[in-house]
Amino acid sequence: MKITQYSFGKIVVDGIEYSADLIVFPDTIYPNWWRKQGHSLCMEDLVEVFKNNASILVVGTGAYGRMVVPEDLIKELKSRGIDVYVDLTDKAVRIFNDFLKEGKRVAGAFHLTC
Repeated sequence: MKITQYSFGKIVVDGIEYSADLIVFPDTIYPNWWRKQGHSLCMEDLVEVFKNNASILVVGTGAYGRMVVPEDLIKELKSRGIDVYVDLTDKAVRIFNDFLKEGKRVAGAFHLTC
């Protein structure tokens, strides 16, 4: 599931264009990802990540970084054995693709707009 393009409001994964936030795994996509608190990430938003046994979570916080990933959430994920990387979505896409190339069990949760 390589991500080949990202621009504000649009991402292309394996040749398919998406225009809503999504979670990408090495072998599947969870489209139309909706968060309980909109621009603040919480544990309930990551159910699919836990179901897919990801050992790495890459979070794209949007083009301008508007989606907040609270520090206590990062600590909780790390206590569950999940390494967390948080960055603007364009940079997070590159990080995700790098882990994917290495064959890691990575999940990418991407906010596509602000």
